[in-house]
Amino acid sequence: MAYALISTPFTASSTADEVLRGVDLAGVRAIVTGASSGLGIETARVLAAAGAEVTLAVRNTTAGDAVAETIEKSTEGIRPRVVRLDLADRRSVTRFVDAWRGPLHLLVNNAGVVTGGLERTHEGWELQFATNHLGHFALAGGLHDALALGAADRDGARIVSVSSTAHMRSGIDFDDLHFERRSYDPQIAYAQSKTANSLFAVEATRLWAADGIVANAVNPGGVATGLQRNFTTEQKESLAAAEAAGVFTYKTVEQGAATSIVAAVAPEFAHSGGHYLDDAQEAYTVPDDVGLAQHPHGVKEWALDPAIAKRLWTVSTDLVRA
Repeated sequence: MAYALISTPFTASSTADEVLRGVDLAGVRAIVTGASSGLGIETARVLAAAGAEVTLAVRNTTAGDAVAETIEKSTEGIRPRVVRLDLADRRSVTRFVDAWRGPLHLLVNNAGVVTGGLERTHEGWELQFATNHLGHFALAGGLHDALALGAADRDGARIVSVSSTAHMRSGIDFDDLHFERRSYDPQIAYAQSKTANSLFAVEATRLWAADGIVANAVNPGGVATGLQRNFTTEQKESLAAAEAAGVFTYKTVEQGAATSIVAAVAPEFAHSGGHYLDDAQEAYTVPDDVGLAQHPHGVKEWALDPAIAKRLWTVSTDLVRA
């Protein structure tokens, strides 16, 4: 019998505010990474407006403070905390984790980088994979006990892992994760990191569901944010061509954040994880050999494969603990 995909009342045009209408998040403690720009700001804003105690985990605390002030004004006095977090720096992740106190109910791994060329961390890791995947991997692992406390406190804790349609361009190259031998293509590097975001949700749920923690990956859709500032000319032309061909339609930031909020609060995903959401619904699976243009809204098999997810978890653990 075919698996019935999880559906919600929301659509591609729904906004984050609409998803949270009537939802009371008083007592919920949430972290949103990358909350100083784009989708992160909107995600943090609507969570705070619904009563959640939100921490903005940002690399630039000056920008984070400005966002916190804006949210405080819009919510009539609910001001998020601002804590520095550089996902490409293991020491920064450790400091953030060590400073956290008490339960955590919601972790939104929203931050991401796109590079126009090859950049590396201090360890020699390719920057997009290091930031978008390994940094969030280390953060979630370090906050596991806090999430378990949150799960016991409120009948479950959730992790939202922000992926992208770009994951369809590449699976995980375990033989050369950091482009030490193959020619560097920033689009492929970004795609690999976004596939990793989805695989994280698969294995995190398998390992942590018994602790009351579930993780789901989301595709916000095409949203014009600061993430595109480092796009190469080739990337910009590819994006324009995809839009012209109807592969995707740009969403507003409010619409783009909606799917993250669905994963964060919708009852349909309260105790069900390891899924990939697109346009506020669980996405259908696309064979690995089918092109992006044919199925721009699905999820590739390689992004949900349990065996690949388990292998990536082991490799990631070895890297961040080295």
